[in-house]
Order: sequence, then structure tokens, then C-alpha cells
Amino acid sequence: MTNAKLTALMARGTHFLGCDSAILCGAMSWVSERHLVSAMSNAGGFGVIACGAMTPALLDAEIAATKALTAKPFGVNLITMHPQLFDLIDVCASHDVTHIVLAGGLPPKGSIEAIKAKGAKLICFAPALALAKKLARSGVDALIVEGHEAGGHIGPVATSVLAQEILPEMSEQLPVFVAGGIGRGEAIAAYLEMGAAGVQLGTRFACATESIAHPAFKKAFFRASARDAIASVQIDPRLPVIPVRALKNAGMENFTAKQREVANLLDAGAVDMGEAQLQIEHFWAGALRRAVIDGDVDGGSLMAGQSVGMVTREEPVAEIIAQLMVEAAVALVTRI
Repeated sequence: MTNAKLTALMARGTHFLGCDSAILCGAMSWVSERHLVSAMSNAGGFGVIACGAMTPALLDAEIAATKALTAKPFGVNLITMHPQLFDLIDVCASHDVTHIVLAGGLPPKGSIEAIKAKGAKLICFAPALALAKKLARSGVDALIVEGHEAGGHIGPVATSVLAQEILPEMSEQLPVFVAGGIGRGEAIAAYLEMGAAGVQLGTRFACATESIAHPAFKKAFFRASARDAIASVQIDPRLPVIPVRALKNAGMENFTAKQREVANLLDAGAVDMGEAQLQIEHFWAGALRRAVIDGDVDGGSLMAGQSVGMVTREEPVAEIIAQLMVEAAVALVTRI
């Protein structure tokens, strides 16, 4: 089921992304690879490869493998602090990737120009209205407004608050996609009516049939409730650690110990701040891999948003998208 109103509300997002449903799959390291990304795009949504800490050679191979599985548009998520960011941008350009998502902070000098010079559309995260305005002035093509409820790296403000602050100010200037805590179509309909061009969901797709995540990883999601997805704690104010939301386990406690270790290295002058941040990111990448690929649900990182309680079984991506669209359409028809 769909309706003219839903189609109209999503039109700006679908036109921008080049897909049928303005629903992005959030880039989840180790999860958002060729199989899930291609399934997402083939089903009418928009898949995004999580580059994470990949080398240019690995990203080159992953994009090629994804293109072999879908002829539909998809994007690539790049981390701003990656030491080979500009090489990764060149790899995307060599494959004519249509959309690049920059995450992890403000785009470094020259990166926006490098991306747009290759013809790709640039999407950036905006955790505050002031930053949203700055990014728009800098020439980004679209924004993602992601709230505290999301999984993985998170900001301090709830999705509902960010949407109220940013959508009225920015949605007429450029497409704005809302993310964080979205698990049903009724919420999608609400944000579209507020001016969003579309939405991004990650947790809802992490356990899709096409996701390569280990069965133990998926089972942990099926058993979890919203309150099980907690945010990590920063123990040293010198370390600009971006909090991470994940299911509570020993892996979350190990992160506290890792922060102490890195803080001691800073005290000893063994590392600078940039290296300290990279060590933190490498910790998460390794912990996430242990959970997603190896099935270590105790010591690994089970990154999940608070919508995890709405993930109760394994379903094909196409069925998840269809269900979300039906729920959104029904909500738009039944609301007075």
C-alpha cells in the first residue's frame, strides 16, 4: 500500500537519491557491506557502504563487488579523520559513486571541493542547527539529522528535538534526512510531514536476512529492549571521545579500560591527540568486528540504537521497506 501523499512527501528525497523510497540504510561497519547495501538499493531504498577504516584498495574492491550485485545507485560513508580520506574520495570517483556521506566531524579543508569536483553529491551529519547552517554555506548537498537514540557514534540531543530545531530552518534550502530511534513507518510519516526529505535507519536493517552479521549478533538484537542499548561514558575530559550506543555487555566495560590506557599514553607523551583518537576508533572497529563477524556477543561491540526493541526477527530487506512504507501510508491516511 502507498498513497499519493506519501509519494509527494518523499519526492524530494527519492529524486535526490535516485531511488523509489527515501529510506537510507545507515552505514554500519562490518554490516553495511556489499550484500546488505545491494539488497537495500535493489529493494528501492538506498544502501550506503560503511568504509570505516578500510584502505583505498579494500574500498575499491567493495565498491566493485557491490556494483556487481546492483545497478541501482548507492552511497559510500567516509570518516573525516581517516588518514587517507582524499585517496578514498578518488576511489569513489573512479567508480562514479553518486553519493558520499561524510561522518565523524566537520569536513576537513578541501574535502568538500574534492568530492563535488568528481560529480558526487555530498551528505553530511548535522548534530546542531548552527552546524547545519555552516555545512549548507560550505556547499553540502544534503544533511542527516541524527539524534541520541541512534546506534553507534551518537550526539547529545534527541532526534525529536533536533528535528524541531533544524527542519523548519533548513528543509527548504536542501534535503534533510532524519535518523535515530526510527523503527516504524508512523515515525517516518511524522518526520516527512515536518519537512524531512526522507529518513535513515540502521538498527532496523542490521538483522535483515541479507545482513552478514553472525547469528549470535542477531539473536542478541532479538532479545534486547530499548533500555538495553546504552551510551558509553567518557572518563577523561581531555579525550574528545564521541559516545557510542551499544547493547550493554563486557565489551562496553572494556572501552572504559581502553580510555584509561589511552589517557595514560597521553600523560606519558607517547601519543598525540590525533593518535589517541585513532586508537579509540580502532578499538571500536575491532570490537564491532568481533561481534558482527565472529559472534563474540560478550567481548565484542553490539552497536544498536534504542529502536532495537522493535527488531524481533530476521526479515528480507524488501519486506522491511514494504512494511515501513505501508505503516507510513496508513498513518497519513488515518490521521485527521
